[in-house]
Amino acid sequence: MLRKYCAYGVEARTFCYNFSMKNEAMASAVSERYGQQTDNPKILIMRLSSLGDIILISPVIKNIKAAWPNAEVFLLTKPQYAKTIAHNPLISKVLPFTNISKTVKKINSENFDYLIDLHSNLRTHLITFLCSSKKTLRYNKDSLSRKLFVNFRTPNCVLQKHTVNRYLETLKEINVPIISKTPEINDWALVYKKDKSSLKLKKICILQTAFLGDCALTLPLIEKIKKSASNSRITVISRPETAQIFKSSKSVDNVITDNKRNSRFFFPEFLKLIKQLKSENFDIAIIPHRSLRSALLAYLAKIPIRIGFSESAGKIFLTKVVPFSWLLHDAERNLTLLLPLIENTSPAETKLSVAFGLLEKFKISDTLEIGINPGSAWPTKRWPKERYAKLIKLLHKKYKKKILIIGSKNEIPWNKDIEDMAGKDSCINLTGKTTIEELMALIKDLKLFITNDSGPMHIAAASGIEVIAIFGPTTKELGFFPYSEKSFVIEENLECRPCALHGSKKCPRGHFLCMNLISVERVYRKVLDTFAANYK
Repeated sequence: MLRKYCAYGVEARTFCYNFSMKNEAMASAVSERYGQQTDNPKILIMRLSSLGDIILISPVIKNIKAAWPNAEVFLLTKPQYAKTIAHNPLISKVLPFTNISKTVKKINSENFDYLIDLHSNLRTHLITFLCSSKKTLRYNKDSLSRKLFVNFRTPNCVLQKHTVNRYLETLKEINVPIISKTPEINDWALVYKKDKSSLKLKKICILQTAFLGDCALTLPLIEKIKKSASNSRITVISRPETAQIFKSSKSVDNVITDNKRNSRFFFPEFLKLIKQLKSENFDIAIIPHRSLRSALLAYLAKIPIRIGFSESAGKIFLTKVVPFSWLLHDAERNLTLLLPLIENTSPAETKLSVAFGLLEKFKISDTLEIGINPGSAWPTKRWPKERYAKLIKLLHKKYKKKILIIGSKNEIPWNKDIEDMAGKDSCINLTGKTTIEELMALIKDLKLFITNDSGPMHIAAASGIEVIAIFGPTTKELGFFPYSEKSFVIEENLECRPCALHGSKKCPRGHFLCMNLISVERVYRKVLDTFAANYK
């Protein structure tokens, strides 16, 4: 199911991406066609936000490095993105933007040959005006055309040009040939200092006490450990309500439940868990959960090797810290925790065991092929229930089969309204009625899963079925999109997205356009166009 990402190259996932060989080949192509460039300029690229736009500038950097292999390429961006890209092998240095005066002073002290403004707003215009360089380049965003289109819906052919092409046009002014045109995840691979330990014959514990979706995204990490060292013993520390997802994995040898949510007092449960972890004599603790408590647990249990992320609140208690990058999918990011232990962290296929007899248990006589997850812990992540109800009617009419509705107990009222509007003849509502294992089994037997950005979305992706995910306040750049080659995200390209990391109770701007602009017809058409072959 993860072959899509393998296509990006195994080395991207091991974070040992060797740009030099690729750069050498590109430089050779440039030399043959244009002649070798002898200058080694010092270049500042300015792109303050957002994550998605930063990803798109990589072809600019690659072409510069192809023309000038020894060029120093700096990147000016906001502090919240600086750490994410600081380890990028293409970039000599990242300059975090603080304020205009300090930024101008810093830029002038570096004596850049070229300033390339790929943001092109009032702030970057002012910065380039106050800074000295041999030449300033700026991409043309056609702001007037965009404003006319947004405000008056006035069409213009220039709007059909992709932002990447606009970025690349700036290089024509300094005669840099365009060899690379496409952004790739490889371009943002991190560099990690090699210090390998062994997984073999080791007792390993995984501390993952977060929510359902986070637990599902930890499964590829566990599968990879077992594939790399089948004789290792894996124990997962998890909350009772998510323990079943790990018990269903054949790669997990034991599950220890952490009752932190159900305990009236913090210390008794905390001390009990420390004592239990000590008795297990673990060799390695791998901690995807970035909480202080998780890292402290491993430290007080005296586990000799403790691996976690650089963004962990408890990183002072870790023995090995791995860079945390928002530019990776969460499942892939979890796999990077194995970098201190193995060479190749490309994902192994995640397999979930399937429970049987569920159709009889829930008295379902119909064959289920399409499932819908209309809920979410965050209200703004929910596509309007009236639209889900209409979609269910259309799908039932088209395929003559009932549509499965799933969700947690907290989503019972929301999903009940959808069931009532769609009609009980067109759907089967199991919201709040299934265990996690049952939910996993039901999803795995489906052909298509339509969902908001939520935990069940990740289960569906891990199960290898087709997934259509409807994204509103969150975006794919945050790393939580469905992780499989059989998935598709429907979203609106709005300036206000993402408005929050996890969503919110209300739309900050009051219009909720990120969801309201996604029509039922659009989602239904995507089902017909992309997945129709599965439903004959």
